[in-house]
Amino acid sequence: MNILEETAQLAKQKLGSDFDDITIERVVIGLFFTGVKLSGNAGGVCYTPIKDIPRAVCCPSSAGTIFNPKKIKKMKAKDLLTALSFGEPIKTAVAIATLNAFSATCWNRGLTGNYEIKMNIDAQETVQMPVQKSVALVGAFVPTLRALENRGGSWWVIEQDSRTLKGKELEHFVTVEKSAEIIKRAEVLIITGVTLVNHTLEGILASAMPGAEIVVMGPTAGFLPEPMFERGVRVVGGVWVKKPDDLLDVLAAGGSGYHFFDRLASRIVMEKP
Repeated sequence: MNILEETAQLAKQKLGSDFDDITIERVVIGLFFTGVKLSGNAGGVCYTPIKDIPRAVCCPSSAGTIFNPKKIKKMKAKDLLTALSFGEPIKTAVAIATLNAFSATCWNRGLTGNYEIKMNIDAQETVQMPVQKSVALVGAFVPTLRALENRGGSWWVIEQDSRTLKGKELEHFVTVEKSAEIIKRAEVLIITGVTLVNHTLEGILASAMPGAEIVVMGPTAGFLPEPMFERGVRVVGGVWVKKPDDLLDVLAAGGSGYHFFDRLASRIVMEKP
């Protein structure tokens, strides 16, 4: 099983028979994030892969790329998790948001593991990247880009779309096609949660330098961290939704993380023991 599937199995183990009874109360597919609210009032979010939506120009041909909007409310939440490994990006995003909401259900009940959840802290603050070490950033995560620009030294940014970079950032740009070589050389590897949606995280972790400092962060990665820890990740940063309905209202109006961080969802950090 991959990371997402293992995490779903872990949530099922922790929640027992309740896992089968939890239903979907609400789903919002926003411009920047997709959000889910479960029965029991737990919520979860995931990056919305707008650029990866196939056949988005035509309603009839794209209808099958999402869960049926007429039937999704009150569906068994576990049934949405079947899309965790799908090739349809929006279904995967909804499934990951659901997985994050299952994880929040576990945490709300005190069902954690051998790790501490640090509240109201940005994962970027925990990243150890001394100037003498080489750093690879997978995904154009703006706070990390700023930190790397100020730090200097040897660093690269691996990104599918170079248009997300500007100015001197382009001097450090590496295409996805050349990324494997860079990942093997990086002493510090910072990976955005987007890699969970496009199913590339496992390959990145498998290519990492032994002993590299590895961090996975972003709201998409806000779920039970043990499967990532087992693959060499030291720090996982995500969010823990506090007010699901208010947050989903923000997403429905086109809001981004800047509109829900801290007030509606706490930033969290989990570190490998």
